[in-house]
Amino acid sequence: MSDNAPSLLPDATATLAAFAAGLRYEQLPPSVIGRMKTSLLDSIGCCLYGMTLPWTQHVQQMVEEEGARPAASLFGTGRGASAAGAALVNGTAGHAFELDDIHKESIVHAGSIALPVAAALVEAEDTACDGRRFLTALACGYEIGTRVGNAATMSLFFRGFHPQGTSGVFVAAATAGWTLGLDAGQMQHALGIVGSQAGGLMAAQEGAMVKRFHAGRAAQSGVYSAQLAQRGFTGITDVLEASYGGYLSSYSDKPDAARLTAGLGTEWEAAKVGYKPHASVTSIHAAMDALRQLMDAQGLGADDIETVDVGMSHMTYVHCAWEYKAQGVTAAQMNLFYGLAVIALDGVAFVAQYREDRLKDPRIFAFIARIRAHADAGIDAMGPAFRHAARVKVRTREGRGFEREILHRRGSPENPLSDAEVEVKFRNVVADCLSPGDIDRVVGLVAELDTSADVRPLLRLLAARRPGA
Repeated sequence: MSDNAPSLLPDATATLAAFAAGLRYEQLPPSVIGRMKTSLLDSIGCCLYGMTLPWTQHVQQMVEEEGARPAASLFGTGRGASAAGAALVNGTAGHAFELDDIHKESIVHAGSIALPVAAALVEAEDTACDGRRFLTALACGYEIGTRVGNAATMSLFFRGFHPQGTSGVFVAAATAGWTLGLDAGQMQHALGIVGSQAGGLMAAQEGAMVKRFHAGRAAQSGVYSAQLAQRGFTGITDVLEASYGGYLSSYSDKPDAARLTAGLGTEWEAAKVGYKPHASVTSIHAAMDALRQLMDAQGLGADDIETVDVGMSHMTYVHCAWEYKAQGVTAAQMNLFYGLAVIALDGVAFVAQYREDRLKDPRIFAFIARIRAHADAGIDAMGPAFRHAARVKVRTREGRGFEREILHRRGSPENPLSDAEVEVKFRNVVADCLSPGDIDRVVGLVAELDTSADVRPLLRLLAARRPGA
């Protein structure tokens, strides 16, 4: 270990593995149970809609051509694949349209990984699985994966890694390991195996399909890692804390190893998940809402605005304030300027605003020319908890000026969407994927999952062939 090596936490991997393997439903506080149910409904919507998109269908076709025994369903198709293949496809679908849940500190979208993993392994068992067991598997994945992301800190992101494909693999392995009933030693090896599979580069945000694939690969790697550990295959037993070649020492310049286990079992990261009201990267939601609120309050239309000036954290500036060039749907969803433009023009930024035929709209480019963005030192001085904050100034063609500051984006734990709002989002997202009756059934089954004797009726609804598939 060099003199410059980060200070790491001895036995952190073993501690997290023992916690994960020993986790029981009775340990989960009501806040975590409630959040897992809400997250499950949100994640189902993301997966079902994501299965309709071309990038997911490329992955689906590849997996189906492998001809594996259909042990688990490919959501919304009426067809199946191996458990790992299903996790790959359904995980890709969950992250396919920037709608999935978000844990702010870790920058991990756990639902698009945990749901596909748990569903695939429960279906592969083909025996009754009560709702409490399913919820505990999800909570285990959320808790372990987000803690790893917390410890990696934003340094991982600034180095160019995508947290979904890196820290996200630990969501998958913990979910899979718990579902398979691994003991503490096996769970430690599962984490040690999956840590070697972590990967994902953030350059994918500027014009590629592959960003969606990061979640699918994380899910698949988690299934493989848990299955291998169950067979006696060994991994890096100190994968998180190893001073050379460990996860934190390799992926982060400034890890905070204490975040791995701080408050473990008493302070639940799984209860801190937030949800997206817009179909775009979370980091720009505060700016988008601030612009919308200013326009609504002053009765402004897009043509009334001469300039928009946006101050944001350095991370959001690096992440999202790059020149928009219509490189594809992913790039539009990750771009501050595009998001503000569709808010100004349409008042919303949801599915319709990110169609391929909208990405080169001349009106969008005309409005983008009026936007200026900068990193705001005052926001950075507030600390990492405010990295999504925004200060927006609008100047009208008549010379009037207005300002709005939003410190906590809508949908964050500090400014949450209600369960009813998440349900409305779900119903909108799956309107073309499920019949009205099946939408009601999914909502009802998720709401009652903590008292359900068997989760398989819910999984059968997700598996059924959607119209047109």
